[in-house]
Amino acid sequence: MDKNRTRLEGKVAIVTGAGRGIGQAIAIGLANEGANVIVNDVNLESARSVADEIKHRGGQALAIKADVSSNTEVIQMVKQTVDKFGKINILVNNAGISGFWPTLELTEVEWDRVLNTNLKSQFLCSQAVGKEMVKQKEGKIINIGATRLGQPGLAAYNASKAGVLALTRVLAVEWAKYNINVNVVRPGLTETPLVREALAKLGPGVFERRLKRYPMRRVIEPASIAKVVVFLASSEANDITGQEIVVDCGISALQPSWVWPDE
Repeated sequence: MDKNRTRLEGKVAIVTGAGRGIGQAIAIGLANEGANVIVNDVNLESARSVADEIKHRGGQALAIKADVSSNTEVIQMVKQTVDKFGKINILVNNAGISGFWPTLELTEVEWDRVLNTNLKSQFLCSQAVGKEMVKQKEGKIINIGATRLGQPGLAAYNASKAGVLALTRVLAVEWAKYNINVNVVRPGLTETPLVREALAKLGPGVFERRLKRYPMRRVIEPASIAKVVVFLASSEANDITGQEIVVDCGISALQPSWVWPDE
Protein backbone atom coordinates (compact mmCIF):
# COMPACT_ATOMS: atom_id res chain seq x y z
CA MET A 1 0.00 0.00 0.00
CA ASP A 2 1.27 3.47 -0.89
CA LYS A 3 1.49 5.33 2.42
CA ASN A 4 1.19 8.66 0.62
CA ARG A 5 -2.15 7.78 -0.99
CA THR A 6 -4.82 7.01 1.58
CA ARG A 7 -8.04 8.40 0.17
CA LEU A 8 -9.83 5.26 1.35
CA GLU A 9 -8.03 4.62 4.62
CA GLY A 10 -10.16 2.55 6.99
CA LYS A 11 -12.81 1.80 4.37
CA VAL A 12 -13.96 -1.75 3.66
CA ALA A 13 -14.55 -2.82 0.06
CA ILE A 14 -15.94 -5.90 -1.65
CA VAL A 15 -14.84 -6.48 -5.24
CA THR A 16 -16.58 -9.31 -7.10
CA GLY A 17 -14.83 -11.23 -9.84
CA ALA A 18 -11.52 -9.92 -8.54
CA GLY A 19 -9.37 -12.93 -9.35
CA ARG A 20 -8.06 -11.49 -12.61
CA GLY A 21 -8.41 -8.71 -15.17
CA ILE A 22 -10.30 -5.54 -14.30
CA GLY A 23 -11.43 -6.90 -10.93
CA GLN A 24 -7.87 -7.67 -9.90
CA ALA A 25 -6.73 -4.17 -10.85
CA ILE A 26 -9.64 -2.62 -8.94
CA ALA A 27 -8.95 -4.66 -5.80
CA ILE A 28 -5.29 -3.64 -5.83
CA GLY A 29 -6.16 -0.01 -6.64
CA LEU A 30 -8.55 0.24 -3.69
CA ALA A 31 -6.02 -1.39 -1.37
CA ASN A 32 -3.31 1.01 -2.53
CA GLU A 33 -5.54 3.83 -1.28
CA GLY A 34 -5.90 2.28 2.16
CA ALA A 35 -9.07 0.18 1.83
CA ASN A 36 -9.43 -3.26 3.39
CA VAL A 37 -10.48 -5.43 0.47
CA ILE A 38 -12.61 -8.54 0.15
CA VAL A 39 -11.31 -10.28 -2.97
CA ASN A 40 -14.22 -12.34 -4.31
CA ASP A 41 -14.06 -14.88 -7.09
CA VAL A 42 -15.52 -18.30 -7.94
CA ASN A 43 -11.91 -19.46 -8.22
CA LEU A 44 -10.53 -19.38 -4.68
CA GLU A 45 -6.93 -19.87 -5.82
CA SER A 46 -7.13 -16.77 -8.02
CA ALA A 47 -8.76 -14.75 -5.23
CA ARG A 48 -6.06 -15.82 -2.76
CA SER A 49 -3.34 -14.86 -5.21
CA VAL A 50 -4.71 -11.31 -5.48
CA ALA A 51 -5.25 -11.08 -1.71
CA ASP A 52 -1.66 -12.21 -1.14
CA GLU A 53 -0.40 -9.54 -3.54
CA ILE A 54 -2.31 -6.89 -1.59
CA LYS A 55 -0.88 -8.14 1.70
CA HIS A 56 2.62 -8.16 0.19
CA ARG A 57 2.12 -4.47 -0.63
CA GLY A 58 1.23 -3.79 3.02
CA GLY A 59 -2.56 -3.78 2.71
CA GLN A 60 -5.30 -5.91 4.23
CA ALA A 61 -7.32 -8.37 2.17
CA LEU A 62 -9.48 -11.44 2.57
CA ALA A 63 -10.18 -13.90 -0.24
CA ILE A 64 -13.74 -15.26 -0.33
CA LYS A 65 -15.01 -17.82 -2.78
CA ALA A 66 -18.64 -17.17 -3.69
CA ASP A 67 -20.89 -17.56 -6.70
CA VAL A 68 -22.46 -14.11 -6.72
CA SER A 69 -25.40 -15.34 -8.77
CA SER A 70 -26.45 -17.31 -5.68
CA ASN A 71 -28.31 -15.32 -3.03
CA THR A 72 -27.25 -17.77 -0.32
CA GLU A 73 -23.57 -17.37 -1.14
CA VAL A 74 -23.84 -13.58 -1.47
CA ILE A 75 -25.46 -13.29 1.96
CA GLN A 76 -22.74 -15.49 3.45
CA MET A 77 -20.02 -13.34 1.83
CA VAL A 78 -21.54 -10.18 3.26
CA LYS A 79 -21.76 -11.81 6.71
CA GLN A 80 -18.11 -12.87 6.53
CA THR A 81 -17.13 -9.33 5.60
CA VAL A 82 -19.05 -7.72 8.44
CA ASP A 83 -17.78 -10.33 10.90
CA LYS A 84 -14.20 -9.60 9.82
CA PHE A 85 -14.23 -5.81 9.41
CA GLY A 86 -17.47 -4.65 11.05
CA LYS A 87 -18.81 -2.73 8.05
CA ILE A 88 -18.92 -2.38 4.26
CA ASN A 89 -18.26 1.03 2.69
CA ILE A 90 -17.66 0.10 -0.94
CA LEU A 91 -19.08 -2.50 -3.29
CA VAL A 92 -17.70 -3.01 -6.78
CA ASN A 93 -19.93 -5.28 -8.87
CA ASN A 94 -17.39 -6.46 -11.41
CA ALA A 95 -18.07 -10.19 -11.89
CA GLY A 96 -19.09 -10.95 -15.44
CA ILE A 97 -18.89 -13.37 -18.35
CA SER A 98 -19.36 -13.07 -22.09
CA GLY A 99 -20.05 -15.34 -25.04
CA PHE A 100 -20.92 -14.99 -28.71
CA TRP A 101 -23.99 -16.74 -30.11
CA PRO A 102 -26.18 -15.76 -33.06
CA THR A 103 -29.55 -15.03 -31.49
CA LEU A 104 -31.25 -17.90 -33.30
CA GLU A 105 -28.69 -20.27 -31.76
CA LEU A 106 -28.66 -18.79 -28.26
CA THR A 107 -30.00 -21.35 -25.80
CA GLU A 108 -32.08 -20.63 -22.72
CA VAL A 109 -29.31 -22.14 -20.61
CA GLU A 110 -26.67 -19.74 -21.95
CA TRP A 111 -29.07 -16.77 -21.75
CA ASP A 112 -29.72 -17.55 -18.08
CA ARG A 113 -26.04 -18.10 -17.33
CA VAL A 114 -25.02 -14.72 -18.76
CA LEU A 115 -27.92 -12.79 -17.23
CA ASN A 116 -27.44 -14.44 -13.84
CA THR A 117 -23.73 -13.70 -13.74
CA ASN A 118 -23.79 -10.19 -15.19
CA LEU A 119 -27.07 -8.74 -13.94
CA LYS A 120 -28.68 -10.90 -11.26
CA SER A 121 -25.40 -10.92 -9.32
CA GLN A 122 -25.29 -7.12 -9.26
CA PHE A 123 -28.84 -7.02 -7.92
CA LEU A 124 -28.14 -9.63 -5.24
CA CYS A 125 -24.87 -8.06 -4.09
CA SER A 126 -26.31 -4.54 -4.12
CA GLN A 127 -29.34 -5.67 -2.13
CA ALA A 128 -27.32 -7.56 0.50
CA VAL A 129 -24.66 -4.87 0.86
CA GLY A 130 -27.26 -2.11 0.58
CA LYS A 131 -28.90 -3.31 3.78
CA GLU A 132 -25.61 -2.72 5.61
CA MET A 133 -25.07 0.66 3.95
CA VAL A 134 -28.59 1.81 4.86
CA LYS A 135 -27.78 1.09 8.52
CA GLN A 136 -24.56 3.09 8.19
CA LYS A 137 -26.29 5.82 6.17
CA GLU A 138 -23.38 5.92 3.74
CA GLY A 139 -21.80 3.84 1.00
CA LYS A 140 -20.46 3.69 -2.53
CA ILE A 141 -21.58 1.12 -5.09
CA ILE A 142 -19.78 0.99 -8.42
CA ASN A 143 -21.10 -1.32 -11.12
CA ILE A 144 -19.07 -2.35 -14.14
CA GLY A 145 -21.06 -2.03 -17.37
CA ALA A 146 -20.29 -2.37 -21.07
CA THR A 147 -21.18 -1.06 -24.50
CA ARG A 148 -24.82 -0.29 -25.29
CA LEU A 149 -24.44 -0.90 -29.02
CA GLY A 150 -26.36 -3.62 -30.82
CA GLN A 151 -23.44 -5.93 -31.44
CA PRO A 152 -24.23 -9.12 -33.39
CA GLY A 153 -23.86 -12.28 -31.35
CA LEU A 154 -24.16 -10.52 -28.01
CA ALA A 155 -27.89 -10.56 -27.30
CA ALA A 156 -27.48 -11.97 -23.79
CA TYR A 157 -24.36 -9.99 -22.90
CA ASN A 158 -25.61 -6.63 -24.11
CA ALA A 159 -29.05 -7.17 -22.58
CA SER A 160 -27.42 -7.91 -19.24
CA LYS A 161 -25.21 -4.83 -19.38
CA ALA A 162 -28.08 -2.55 -20.43
CA GLY A 163 -29.87 -3.88 -17.37
CA VAL A 164 -26.90 -2.91 -15.21
CA LEU A 165 -27.30 0.74 -16.24
CA ALA A 166 -31.03 0.70 -15.48
CA LEU A 167 -30.46 -0.99 -12.12
CA THR A 168 -27.77 1.55 -11.26
CA ARG A 169 -30.09 4.48 -11.84
CA VAL A 170 -32.95 2.95 -9.86
CA LEU A 171 -30.72 2.26 -6.86
CA ALA A 172 -29.14 5.71 -7.07
CA VAL A 173 -32.56 7.33 -6.77
CA GLU A 174 -33.95 4.95 -4.14
CA TRP A 175 -30.92 5.11 -1.88
CA ALA A 176 -29.89 8.74 -2.25
CA LYS A 177 -31.66 9.58 1.03
CA TYR A 178 -29.29 7.17 2.80
CA ASN A 179 -26.21 8.91 1.39
CA ILE A 180 -25.43 5.94 -0.85
CA ASN A 181 -23.87 6.72 -4.23
CA VAL A 182 -24.46 4.26 -7.06
CA ASN A 183 -22.67 4.66 -10.38
CA VAL A 184 -21.59 2.55 -13.34
CA VAL A 185 -18.23 2.51 -15.12
CA ARG A 186 -18.34 1.46 -18.78
CA PRO A 187 -14.97 0.33 -20.15
CA GLY A 188 -14.12 0.11 -23.80
CA LEU A 189 -11.76 -2.50 -25.29
CA THR A 190 -9.73 -3.51 -22.27
CA GLU A 191 -6.67 -5.74 -22.12
CA THR A 192 -8.07 -8.64 -20.08
CA PRO A 193 -8.15 -12.43 -20.47
CA LEU A 194 -11.96 -12.32 -20.76
CA VAL A 195 -11.88 -9.89 -23.69
CA ARG A 196 -9.06 -11.72 -25.44
CA GLU A 197 -10.82 -15.07 -25.05
CA ALA A 198 -14.17 -13.73 -26.25
CA LEU A 199 -12.79 -12.01 -29.36
CA ALA A 200 -10.56 -14.94 -30.21
CA LYS A 201 -13.72 -16.97 -30.82
CA LEU A 202 -14.62 -14.58 -33.65
CA GLY A 203 -11.43 -15.36 -35.53
CA PRO A 204 -7.79 -14.24 -35.75
CA GLY A 205 -6.98 -10.54 -35.68
CA VAL A 206 -10.39 -9.34 -34.46
CA PHE A 207 -8.93 -7.68 -31.35
CA GLU A 208 -6.38 -5.78 -33.42
CA ARG A 209 -8.91 -4.70 -36.08
CA ARG A 210 -11.31 -3.37 -33.46
CA LEU A 211 -8.50 -1.53 -31.71
CA LYS A 212 -7.74 0.40 -34.91
CA ARG A 213 -11.23 1.94 -34.77
CA TYR A 214 -10.51 3.59 -31.43
CA PRO A 215 -9.69 7.30 -31.92
CA MET A 216 -6.80 7.09 -29.42
CA ARG A 217 -5.52 3.91 -31.11
CA ARG A 218 -4.72 2.13 -27.88
CA VAL A 219 -6.14 -0.57 -25.69
CA ILE A 220 -7.40 0.36 -22.23
CA GLU A 221 -5.41 -1.05 -19.34
CA PRO A 222 -7.28 -2.44 -16.31
CA ALA A 223 -5.39 0.01 -14.10
CA SER A 224 -7.12 2.90 -15.89
CA ILE A 225 -10.53 1.47 -14.96
CA ALA A 226 -9.32 0.99 -11.39
CA LYS A 227 -8.40 4.67 -11.10
CA VAL A 228 -11.91 5.73 -12.05
CA VAL A 229 -13.40 3.28 -9.55
CA VAL A 230 -11.13 4.61 -6.79
CA PHE A 231 -12.30 8.13 -7.57
CA LEU A 232 -15.97 7.13 -7.43
CA ALA A 233 -15.35 5.29 -4.15
CA SER A 234 -13.72 8.33 -2.57
CA SER A 235 -15.21 11.42 -0.92
CA GLU A 236 -14.22 13.39 -4.03
CA ALA A 237 -17.24 11.83 -5.78
CA ASN A 238 -19.77 12.42 -3.01
CA ASP A 239 -22.03 14.45 -5.32
CA ILE A 240 -21.94 11.98 -8.22
CA THR A 241 -24.67 9.34 -8.34
CA GLY A 242 -26.75 7.59 -10.98
CA GLN A 243 -24.13 8.29 -13.63
CA GLU A 244 -22.40 6.26 -16.31
CA ILE A 245 -18.70 7.02 -16.54
CA VAL A 246 -17.28 5.93 -19.90
CA VAL A 247 -13.61 4.95 -20.22
CA ASP A 248 -13.19 3.97 -23.86
CA CYS A 249 -10.50 6.06 -25.58
CA GLY A 250 -13.18 7.86 -27.59
CA ILE A 251 -14.93 4.97 -29.35
CA SER A 252 -18.40 5.98 -28.13
CA ALA A 253 -17.94 9.42 -29.71
CA LEU A 254 -17.99 7.85 -33.18
CA GLN A 255 -21.07 7.27 -35.26
CA PRO A 256 -22.33 3.72 -34.54
CA SER A 257 -21.88 2.69 -38.18
CA TRP A 258 -18.16 3.35 -37.83
CA VAL A 259 -17.78 1.35 -34.67
CA TRP A 260 -18.93 -2.17 -35.47
CA PRO A 261 -18.84 -2.78 -39.26
CA ASP A 262 -18.88 -6.36 -40.51
CA GLU A 263 -15.76 -8.22 -39.50
